[in-house]
Amino acid sequence: MKSQSLQEMVKSIFGDESTKEQFLANPDSVMSRYNLTEHERTSVLNTSSKYGLATSDSPALAVGIEAALFWI
Repeated sequence: MKSQSLQEMVKSIFGDESTKEQFLANPDSVMSRYNLTEHERTSVLNTSSKYGLATSDSPALAVGIEAALFWI
């Protein structure tokens, strides 16, 4: 991640249970607190809707990546 704002938001979501719950209920309300580009906002929403809040060892994320790599 290159964007400092995006890094801060992700750290906050995974480091603070209240922020995580807020993000799950209303992602826009959390994203509005950070200076994200439109591309970053769209990417976060697309990833979140496809995989949920996936950590690096998330089975859903692993399956999605494996399927994507299979078609390359």
